[in-house]
Amino acid sequence: MKRSRINDIMAEADDFIRSFGFVLPPFAYWTPDEMRANAPRARAVIDGRMGWDITDYGQGRYDEMGLFLFTLRNGRLADLQRGGGMCYAEKLLISKQDQLSPMHTHVIKAEDIINRGGAKLVIELYGSDDAGGFADDKGGVVYCDGIRKDYAPGEKLILMPGESITLMPGDWHAFWGEGGDVLIGEVSTVNDDETDNIFKDPIGRFSDIIEDQEPTHLLVSDYQSYFA
Repeated sequence: MKRSRINDIMAEADDFIRSFGFVLPPFAYWTPDEMRANAPRARAVIDGRMGWDITDYGQGRYDEMGLFLFTLRNGRLADLQRGGGMCYAEKLLISKQDQLSPMHTHVIKAEDIINRGGAKLVIELYGSDDAGGFADDKGGVVYCDGIRKDYAPGEKLILMPGESITLMPGDWHAFWGEGGDVLIGEVSTVNDDETDNIFKDPIGRFSDIIEDQEPTHLLVSDYQSYFA
């Protein structure tokens, strides 16, 4: 993806988020220089990979296959491993109309996906085989706003604004907006996007960036090169 396109998406996303009464935290608006200057006191942000995250899954077709994310908070894997402490994460996502977030699952992370506003959110579901792999002949069980829902393989559930679904490790899922763009909340176990996204097809989680413009704000995928 071109950095200029990423900068444009950031500005559009901020406007969309604000239209629902949400405001991103102050660090979201730091320039790269301000992020560097604040790095010593912002280690939790940097180490937890909190912040802007825009991906086309390495396919170069963002409007067709892509996702906007902003990680608002993220716990510590060490706390999760010892069974106490900050074991949770929270994100805001934007799924544009007909923009596919491709079929994937997680090994560790359980997550609530919440339609915070906008259009309909479509979730396509499949279950896992005995080894946790994608199984096109298996369904499973999810909970929608705390209500049990048995799903058939390939079933598409629709979340209206205010509705949510709880997905456990092994629930394979893809999603997209229907009828317009959707603001999505995600509340989950500690989030590790480097290792805990298992895709059905061989695609990448992050985008390769073409630096045609200076970044307005850093992406979480920039942190390693900026703060190594």
